[in-house]
Amino acid sequence: MANIATRYNGAAHDDTPVTAVYLASPQDDAALGLAFVGDDLPRIVHWGHPLAAPETLVDAVDAIRPQRVSGALDFTPWPSILPTQAESWIGEPRIVLRRGHTELYPKFAVTGIELSGSEETSGSDGLFWAAGTIDPTVDFDPAAGPEDVADVTGRTRTTGPSSVPGVIVHAEDATLGIGLDWHAQIVPGGLVRQRAAVRNLFGADHEPLEVAKIELGFPVPATATELLTTTGHHLRERSPQRQPLTVGRFAKPQLAGRPDFDASLLLTAGVPGFDFTHGEAYAVHVAWSGNSVLSAERLPYTTGVIGGGEVLSGGEITLSGASETSKWYETPWVYGSFGDGLNVIARRFHEYVRSRHPRLFSHGRPVILNTWEAVYFNHNFATLKALADKAAASGVERFVVDDGWFGSRRDDTSGLGDWRISQDVWPDGPESLKALADYVHGLGMEFGLWFEPEMINPDSDTARAHPDWILAPAPGRLPMQGRSQQVLDLTNPNAFAYIFGCMDALVGELGIDYIKWDHNKLVTEAVSPLSGRPAVHAQTLAVYRIFRDLIRNHPGLEIESCSSGGGRVDLGILEYASRIWASDCVDPVERADIQRYTSLLVPPAMIGEHVGASPAHSTHRATSQELRMAMAFFGHMGIEWNLLKEPSDALDELAVWVAEFKKHRDWFAIDTAVHGDGTDPAVRLDGMVMPSRDAAIYRFTQLTTGQTYPAAPVRLPGLDPTRVYRVSPLDPCLDLLDPANPAGIANGQSALGWWTVDGVLMTGEALARYGLRPPSLQPAQAVLFKVVAVVAG
Repeated sequence: MANIATRYNGAAHDDTPVTAVYLASPQDDAALGLAFVGDDLPRIVHWGHPLAAPETLVDAVDAIRPQRVSGALDFTPWPSILPTQAESWIGEPRIVLRRGHTELYPKFAVTGIELSGSEETSGSDGLFWAAGTIDPTVDFDPAAGPEDVADVTGRTRTTGPSSVPGVIVHAEDATLGIGLDWHAQIVPGGLVRQRAAVRNLFGADHEPLEVAKIELGFPVPATATELLTTTGHHLRERSPQRQPLTVGRFAKPQLAGRPDFDASLLLTAGVPGFDFTHGEAYAVHVAWSGNSVLSAERLPYTTGVIGGGEVLSGGEITLSGASETSKWYETPWVYGSFGDGLNVIARRFHEYVRSRHPRLFSHGRPVILNTWEAVYFNHNFATLKALADKAAASGVERFVVDDGWFGSRRDDTSGLGDWRISQDVWPDGPESLKALADYVHGLGMEFGLWFEPEMINPDSDTARAHPDWILAPAPGRLPMQGRSQQVLDLTNPNAFAYIFGCMDALVGELGIDYIKWDHNKLVTEAVSPLSGRPAVHAQTLAVYRIFRDLIRNHPGLEIESCSSGGGRVDLGILEYASRIWASDCVDPVERADIQRYTSLLVPPAMIGEHVGASPAHSTHRATSQELRMAMAFFGHMGIEWNLLKEPSDALDELAVWVAEFKKHRDWFAIDTAVHGDGTDPAVRLDGMVMPSRDAAIYRFTQLTTGQTYPAAPVRLPGLDPTRVYRVSPLDPCLDLLDPANPAGIANGQSALGWWTVDGVLMTGEALARYGLRPPSLQPAQAVLFKVVAVVAG
């Protein structure tokens, strides 16, 4: 089914010219309708499923535009794509611009409309690509050209730029000297994304134009009266919270130079009680790794508007107009997703992320062992060589050396920023870091290394030699420290060249296949000594540039985004990163919800999910090995565990689960992630369903003692209601309910009828509507079971 970008012309009842623009991606079940009244900025008059008669969008102006009412301005607020007081918006300012410290109040007039795939398209003369073109994927090789990459189903995704339905709206306030380009697209999966660029139309003979704020939004129906966001802190990211969307404004700003633990990956508005499998809902996300805000707002005159944007500090973006590059500021993309339930909303995000990493999702993810919780800073060749042997024997395919390999870095108080291999720990010769990397490669594993490129210890050679490379609010005063470190000013070309040069050289010298990129300090009082201006915006762009250039210099290199755990998770970093570390907490009880709500945005195959020790280092909670392995099974499986201290039976069991993961991981890369609803807060139901719905694997978790004993039947979302399925335990879980099994995890005193090799036959409709009885488990236990179609659809 072809993408659609169409323009319709007509008039309102008062003969005001109306232009409607309709974008649709039928294969993604998504459409966007815009209505232009005269030369006003457009309104979003449709966001949802494709329309049967899109030409009727012209009449949406008369159907939706509000009447004038008493006690107000002559025009009742009807928010455009960027509402201003000139169109009677009296809510929180969505665009704030100044000249010479004086606030400007623009009234934009549309000067042009470009559509992708239409005869009118002539290519943008602004900052954007053509209206319907997505930038090349990060693993695109311009010299080789686009490449089709097939997944396990044979479906291909293409590297390089791609074409989608899109529109660019050009507008300006010529009197105030402000140009505006607004860009909207429907991207793979059916996400609608929008961004804007502001241009200083005046030259250097006028005061510069300061951009203080641009916040974009999507209107939501009047029925969307409940909000879902997440909150959190270190070791407890993505904790859900709900509240009503009332008249007023709700905002979640993140001002730590990164999205941070408390960030809500999505802000979702929906009908009361919406959940994973039901309820009309609409979600937004800001694809930016610096300071940002998500918001929801209602006026007494309007339904809700949800959206967000970058948060800028005073003086951070000043457009002088002296040159072409100094005239423009471009916002991050703001993404919108919709659906009946959160599973649909998440599926749209997952499909888009997969489209940005064609090679990554052509196969399953390699099993990782990371050395951090195994040895911490206690590095030596003999220990890590022995650990690599144990890892390879357990089925590990990627061995990652964490913090402590460089400079004077024997703890977290010194050496950060001195990116040279420590001769004290890794002396040149047969016990060097290069020798370890070669040994790991000889075992058939990839080699990974930890970096924290944006940070620096004041107690380091680099800091002593270049104190001017550290972000600081004033001469002679540094920001408050965190983890004995400060932030390196990557907006300084010399500091940038040093960091990139060190990393680029080490990747080549050691044959590094994978970088764990960490970011452990909140970025506060972030002023560049070089420019004297706040620097979070430029710092974020510099980080993206290092990611991009390293990957292009070293084809096949993968980089993980870690930020004290889950402190930097967003679609901006995921344009480049191949994995995110969801949390420094690998306690599987805590991970149940951390991973669940992270997966609203991130496909599980990009979420680092590790089997750790018991008791967990972060919580000291003791858990069974079965729970720890089950909780890591759907994501990018890894091990955060000192295997040198474990008995052989634990290692044997680990190898069984790793082997089982490898049987399914090619499918997990492209499966639809689903979560079940339930009234009992003690249980969780998650699953991975094949795109064809031929089969699925589900995980049932009993976190605590439940309200119902034994647990009530659980519904299985995502299956074909017309087909018959065989439901049976996944092989490693088959014997876990046996009372005679020392590793048994159940507390039922009679057999569970379907927990056999042959299982039971049920229809997809019955499994979704009525469900099946899960095992009666002890608290903090989980099992996996498979659902396989036996009758063709």
